[in-house]
Amino acid sequence: MRLKTFTLAAAIIVVAAFTPFRAAAQNPETMMPDESAAKAKQILQQLIDTLGGPAYLQVRESLCEGRLAQFGHAGDVTGYVHFNDSWRYPDKNRTEYIFKGNKRALAVLTGDVPVKGGVVIELFAGDQGWSLDAGGVTEQPASAIADFQEQVKKDTDNLLRLRLKEDGMIFRYAGSDIVDLKPVDWVEIVDADHRTFRLAIGRSSHLLVRNVVVTRNDTTRERTEEVTLFSNYHPMDGVLTPLQISRERDGRAIFQVFYASCKYNPGFADDLFTKAGLDKHFSEIAKKKK
Repeated sequence: MRLKTFTLAAAIIVVAAFTPFRAAAQNPETMMPDESAAKAKQILQQLIDTLGGPAYLQVRESLCEGRLAQFGHAGDVTGYVHFNDSWRYPDKNRTEYIFKGNKRALAVLTGDVPVKGGVVIELFAGDQGWSLDAGGVTEQPASAIADFQEQVKKDTDNLLRLRLKEDGMIFRYAGSDIVDLKPVDWVEIVDADHRTFRLAIGRSSHLLVRNVVVTRNDTTRERTEEVTLFSNYHPMDGVLTPLQISRERDGRAIFQVFYASCKYNPGFADDLFTKAGLDKHFSEIAKKKK
């Protein structure tokens, strides 16, 4: 009986602790559209300021290193792979996946047979894309390029740095909540193509906790929901950076990233994001093997 009484008392204390928070928060249902939009933009500005303000907004390139875990259809981890991820925003990306030994398998990325180490590079530049593996450089399929272009539109950094001033953007304050045991404010943004972004931003930390992107297929009208979680923020080159990011799509885990380091505006060579650069890299690898 003592244990049950204590549990009930603890629950009452927890509820009481959060009741003033919810009561004090503004009700989004009673706010006028202009008032709601102004509050949403204020919260977004607090987020940007916390991430680094001008230093965050002026990032045009990034180089991050870390480990990637991908998940199978059953939700199990299919493996880990080291990677170097290079961005030139908004739409140029080069990711090098580094496989070591027999346990590093290409199946982590493609579901193909295991390989004995090596490097696989996935490169996208706008509406073009290529990949490099042991067989050489090949063009990305149209479906992969389309998927990349869609991810560029959904990307959180592109949204905050470059897209907030686009024509047709709708902003709304969506209320307060508790997410991952943190009090947050929800901000909702709808772009001109009807993608809906729902950002959970910490009330005290002003950091992004979660980003939910909802899209609908124009042909099938099927709804897709991608949820990205951000945690373990650390300052790097004047930018507060989440070192752990995980994503799920329609309730299924897609990947989890653990960053070891990130550098901003490193000054990439232009050919890093070109097919010519990949061809050169492959020829250098071939020479080393001889």
